[in-house]
Amino acid sequence: MTDTQHNLIVLLGATASGKTHLAVEIARIIQAEIISADSRQVYRGMDIGTGKDLAEYAEIPYHMIDIVDPGDEFDLFKFQQHFPALFKSIHQRHKTPLLCGGTGLYLDSILGNEAMVTAPTNEALRRKLAPLSDEALQAELLALQPEQHNRTNLDDRERTLRAIEIAEARRLTPPTALIDTLQPLVFGLRWQRETLRKRITQRLKERLDEGMIEEVAHLHQQGVSWQVLEFYGLEYRFIAQHLQNRLTRNDMVQKLASAIHQFAKRQDTWFRRMERRGCTIHWLDGEENPLQQFMAVIATLHRP
Repeated sequence: MTDTQHNLIVLLGATASGKTHLAVEIARIIQAEIISADSRQVYRGMDIGTGKDLAEYAEIPYHMIDIVDPGDEFDLFKFQQHFPALFKSIHQRHKTPLLCGGTGLYLDSILGNEAMVTAPTNEALRRKLAPLSDEALQAELLALQPEQHNRTNLDDRERTLRAIEIAEARRLTPPTALIDTLQPLVFGLRWQRETLRKRITQRLKERLDEGMIEEVAHLHQQGVSWQVLEFYGLEYRFIAQHLQNRLTRNDMVQKLASAIHQFAKRQDTWFRRMERRGCTIHWLDGEENPLQQFMAVIATLHRP
């Protein structure tokens, strides 16, 4: 452990900020195992597009990566179901859990330390909602749960209905702790906005050169439908459209780059909202030796 006060280290940051590289460096020093907080890295075969960078981990154990096939259902509830057992087993090995990622909803679900409830199909609620238009359903969901990390909850009627069921069940059920005595220490890796934009652009170019288009084509050849690929958003959506001849390569690259930049802004907005809600984030400057900054914070925790 890094100190006696905290039993979970969290490293968050926007896409292309270099979280994985830094997490591995930290893990080597503090004897940690990394738990990915990325909603797409759970899927096998979605490697380049999700930025798994598996070679980065080397000898460092990692979790919540490559655990389901594309098209299989995996969501926030399942992420929460997996987390406590991982947390416990890592501590039993006398290591530190290091939660690393940029999916705000996943991070919030752990830092909020409130177990999600099971939500069976509510036929009475569905009958009540059936006459509503898509727009009215969306308004109903946003009234129950204003923050929607996954936009497909608003774009697909069935997903909207299901999200309302879950939100309503949660509203009616007393909260319980996900993990007793959770004591997280949260760090964030950030760059100047223009620098991050350049990193995003450069990383997109590198991944296209590494075969990201071929990865999406291979997934489709293995039986993953275009609809499912587009559901995963960003790289998979725009490349799938290109492979269906709905976008030229140049248009695909431009639209994808723009979408990733917008996504990074949304991540930043989410992290700032976490701070406003009382989450203390120790920000590390990506240009000024973030590992050294991390260790400086840890050192202060050991001072008498």
